[in-house]
Amino acid sequence: MVLKTSMTTNSLQGHQDIVKCNSKQINRQIAQERLYSFLVAIVQTCPPEEVLQEFKRLLIDFIDSENSGEIAGTYGIYFVNNEQDFLHTIKRCCYIIINNWESKRNYKYIQELLSLIATHQFWIKTTNPKINLYKSWLENFVNSDDYEELKSFTSKHEKSAYKQQSNSHWTNRYTSYLLVAQSFDTKRSKEQQEAAKKLSKQMKDKFKFELAMYIARSQSAASSSTRYKNPSILGDHVLRLIKMIVVKKGVFSYENIAHIFIKQTQNQNLYTFKQSIEKYLFYTVEKQELVSNVKQQLADKLSAWRTEYNEEVINNNFILRICNRVIDYLTTETGEEPSQLFVLLLSQGNPLTLVIVLLKIILICKNARSHLEIRIAHLINYYEKYPESECKWFIHFLEVFNITFAIYAENIEYNLIKMEKDRPACNSQLNLDAYRVFSQLKTNSYK
Repeated sequence: MVLKTSMTTNSLQGHQDIVKCNSKQINRQIAQERLYSFLVAIVQTCPPEEVLQEFKRLLIDFIDSENSGEIAGTYGIYFVNNEQDFLHTIKRCCYIIINNWESKRNYKYIQELLSLIATHQFWIKTTNPKINLYKSWLENFVNSDDYEELKSFTSKHEKSAYKQQSNSHWTNRYTSYLLVAQSFDTKRSKEQQEAAKKLSKQMKDKFKFELAMYIARSQSAASSSTRYKNPSILGDHVLRLIKMIVVKKGVFSYENIAHIFIKQTQNQNLYTFKQSIEKYLFYTVEKQELVSNVKQQLADKLSAWRTEYNEEVINNNFILRICNRVIDYLTTETGEEPSQLFVLLLSQGNPLTLVIVLLKIILICKNARSHLEIRIAHLINYYEKYPESECKWFIHFLEVFNITFAIYAENIEYNLIKMEKDRPACNSQLNLDAYRVFSQLKTNSYK
């Protein structure tokens, strides 16, 4: 009887401890959301100077805001009891303010916010042990990769940002893909994800605009050669590369072939669709003998994938899943190292073949674009440990990828216009020098 009573008492105590723990967690989450909501409210309604002042009081000096109401700590950070929660809260607060100011183009104040954090005198102690602990955590934040990441979001607004890129690590030229991966990283706050998404789009838009302007000006003798610089590192070869890509227009354009493929594969079962997509991806690829090994390996991998669903009729979900899987086969299957097919294709010496195959995947399934760019980010993370001189072939692939997707998978249309009459030739190859490239906004983007 005594044993039973003791067990009951222990069980009750354990239950009370669980309830108490859950209650603390709920209270912390409520307090966090209250702080976030307060920052959203003031950043949307108050002048930036006042927002900076409130941020400093709450999250740097750790003093309750004058606007926080009668209850002490209503919008403060006193609910945080460990460094991990502190860092998460600080980061999210920063991104809330940065995202709002960025949308209003208050770039100056974004810089001031980061400066406010970095220049704080952390060594000055107070009589409050908890505030001293927060100060040490804040100092750790300033010296962390998270703070460096924050600075990377704001560096684009400095005039020297792109000049600095030329003297920094080669991977900085491809930050837009790393940002895509960050925007889908569920371990990050929604504000971090949104900031990464916005910045990635801005960087891509800048590249598209500069590429279009460079092409237009480089073909005009009257234009200044220095006004619009080549955004790629391929030099003058970029114009010929673009012509080689754009020449596939008309009936046999990649878009038209993609539309035909989509119509012809409707209501196919998965087994048949696997065979169809393998043929589609390598259809019209030049030098078939060089990719025959790749085709066979891809066919073998597809054949073994999800065999239990082979008799199922495909739908949009199946198409997305198989396209994502093919992307894995062609880039990286683990997210940590290049796939065998990636290395095999690029070892042939012409990255355009692989890029076109990847493009054809996106033209039949635009929703696979984000997965592709995340895989590109994984490859960049893998090769970043190597100096630029040792991975020029991979960098060349990235440059061709950038240009090809700017031409085909974006909202700018490129066309070749013949400027010279036919010349007698000893072969049937197209004389690309007789053509000029023109660009314009697409009236109907591919859906």
